[in-house]
Amino acid sequence: MKIIKQFIQIILIAIFSSSCMKSINKEDPIENMKKNINENSNTEKKRMEIKFSCEEDGISEYLDDGWNILKEDSQEKICTWKSVPATKDCNMEKDKGCKITTPDRIGEEKIYLLEK
Repeated sequence: MKIIKQFIQIILIAIFSSSCMKSINKEDPIENMKKNINENSNTEKKRMEIKFSCEEDGISEYLDDGWNILKEDSQEKICTWKSVPATKDCNMEKDKGCKITTPDRIGEEKIYLLEK
């Protein structure tokens, strides 16, 4: 039984050592790593998400700078709020508890996903 265990261990060691020898590149491994890093850094693309609210639009600046729009989404957003009296008899100057804040102007928020 001991002989079989030793034989199995020798075979496993031989397999592991031979597999490691095949994976070693004969060229300078440090130079290969530098080449891979440079290639990866050049192919990486930058992504950015920007939002413009309430009739603001500055997307043309980004497009002129070389950014491309991957995805565009829009949603409704409240631009300004106003205070109104809760009842007809309410004096908002004297009684702050009867003041209600409601949306005044509703606009659109545009969300862009950009890639360069």
